[in-house]
Amino acid sequence: MEPVIDQAFAAALYSDGDAGLDTGASLLAADPAADAELFRRGEEFVRRAWDRGWQPADVVRIVRRELDETAAGLAAGLIASETGRYERLPPRWRAQLDGLPAAPPRNRPDRFSYATALLGLYRLLLRLPSIEPVGPPPGTSPHGLHLPPAHDEPRMLTRIRALLAKAEATGFPEEAEALTTKAQELMARHSIDEALLAARSHSKEAPGACRIGVDAPYETAKAILLDAVASANRCRAVWNGDLGFSTVVGFEPDLEAVELLYTSLLVQGTVAMTKAEAGQRAGGRKRTKTFRQSFLMAYAQRLGSRLAADTARVTAAAEAGTGAAPGSGSPRSAAPQLLPVLAARDMAVTDTAERMFPETTTTRVRGATDLDGWTHGTAAADRARTGRTGPEIHGRRGSR
Repeated sequence: MEPVIDQAFAAALYSDGDAGLDTGASLLAADPAADAELFRRGEEFVRRAWDRGWQPADVVRIVRRELDETAAGLAAGLIASETGRYERLPPRWRAQLDGLPAAPPRNRPDRFSYATALLGLYRLLLRLPSIEPVGPPPGTSPHGLHLPPAHDEPRMLTRIRALLAKAEATGFPEEAEALTTKAQELMARHSIDEALLAARSHSKEAPGACRIGVDAPYETAKAILLDAVASANRCRAVWNGDLGFSTVVGFEPDLEAVELLYTSLLVQGTVAMTKAEAGQRAGGRKRTKTFRQSFLMAYAQRLGSRLAADTARVTAAAEAGTGAAPGSGSPRSAAPQLLPVLAARDMAVTDTAERMFPETTTTRVRGATDLDGWTHGTAAADRARTGRTGPEIHGRRGSR
């Protein structure tokens, strides 16, 4: 006779309707002896996701997006259990695991509800497409992409993180502007220091990649903002709107800077938008959705040009400077020429991005329709001191 768990899976996982889920959950709820095997098979579904290019944060993000917070917690429990079998994990995984939501208790609030939620999760995991890997799955040797070294965060990034935290917390726009501008300048200098150090030491370091969630609502504007931040920090961002993330390609110090700055600017922009919207409502306006969309589009566009200008200013100063080269104790005459070094790194990033994404398409951006939203968004970007005019957003033509 076919085991109960196989019967449940046959009914629930290979159909689209709720009836199959109900049938499978009923079978499992009536057989407590199947619990251990049910969880073990969930770990196997998670393991298959790693082989398809997914990472812990990616899985939780898509589960939360497609199902709900309960399912995200169930996925987190499976992920924590599955990854516990490895002595070492790929870079970035530890931080992702630390950020997982709490797993709900098993078989709560009752066996049927729990089994229904778990089968719904398994149905989604089973159908995850293959995506471009940004590192090896656990238990395998690194290959293909460069992986960041396992070391403590550089002191410069700690300073940048502190500046951005202060910018998010302050209630004074001028102070936020100064803090964010200083953070971007430090990022640009840190990138230059790393590039020159790699050139002097003849490092074989190659570009890597990471994925950053781009969540609804207003995901187009958020993707434009991320593209602007990536471009200003010598990276390339490729947006997959269907799966809710962008893949950012670049050298490791620049990837870390992009993650930090994008997250901070999104927080600052959301706070500024909420405040501006409250003022609009107080004046009797009700077009909240169009106001927000236009606000964030203007915010992203304006910030891009300012970020690019900040980076260009720091780069020009470093190239024209005299005495010691940035980050070195030697005279500039003994250091590699900066612009050729940066040009070579830019070319390496472009080549890596094109190998990872041989087919991309430019997304037509829907125009902003709310003048007040655009005006307020531009002003907020000026205060945050970061956007790039006319950024291109690239998305895949489907998933493999």
